[in-house]
Amino acid sequence: MLFESGAWFKPRRVPVEAAVIGGSGVYDPGELEDPLELKVYTPYGPPSDNIVVGRMGERSVAFLPRHGRGHRIPPHRINYRANLWALRALGARWIISVSAVGSLREDLGPGSLVVPDQFIDMTKRRDYTFFDGPVVAHVSMAHPFCNRLSQHLVEAGRRTGIEVRRGGTYLCIEGPRFSTVAESRVWKNVLGADIIGMTLVPEVNLACELQTCYATLAMVTDYDVWAEKPVTAEEVARVMAENVSKARRIVAEAIRTLPDDPEDDCSCCRSLETATL
Repeated sequence: MLFESGAWFKPRRVPVEAAVIGGSGVYDPGELEDPLELKVYTPYGPPSDNIVVGRMGERSVAFLPRHGRGHRIPPHRINYRANLWALRALGARWIISVSAVGSLREDLGPGSLVVPDQFIDMTKRRDYTFFDGPVVAHVSMAHPFCNRLSQHLVEAGRRTGIEVRRGGTYLCIEGPRFSTVAESRVWKNVLGADIIGMTLVPEVNLACELQTCYATLAMVTDYDVWAEKPVTAEEVARVMAENVSKARRIVAEAIRTLPDDPEDDCSCCRSLETATL
């Protein structure tokens, strides 16, 4: 069976333990030791960019810029299936996603870091699954993020002296345009979302289908238009640079202190046990 544990991603010439998907502003792997750039081929076409493999402490890590280096791929054109397949094929059992988002809450100002625990999908035309037939799977997304990895990111922030909010709902829109004021007010007041972005879905869905532990570190760059608080490009660039610096420190700390085995108390790694028909 194609998705049976361990069957589809062999051989692994450069096996890695964890992967980082860099979002807007995060286009290079940062402090990876002994970096090696790989061109990975997948059944779904090319990933967003070559994957850089190296080490953080004792951990082997893969890094992939979601939009490609230079931010050349818009959110609705990202090959999410190729990205996730490639990282899992290299052996990654943990995936940390770093993502720039807008805030739908007054108390989540620019510069805040959030690890969400739920999402609302408002995307329209993406490839959401690996199971296009003849194998059919209905994977539960009741709790879409890895609880263990999410908490680990929060604790890594605490150890580095950076506050990370735990919990919240990420509303994912199609993009690449931003919301209207009316839409933004619906997201906030009717749907009750906390942050808004364009790239979580279907990334999180696909990670679940690959039985991979996945969590998002969301970087708030601005208030969405509901607040009618105009921001300048200079402000966004400044907040983005500060957020990226903090996110790098948190991710590095989180990877260096990852548990040895994600399967010890994690249901992510068994998500297909009751999903296939």
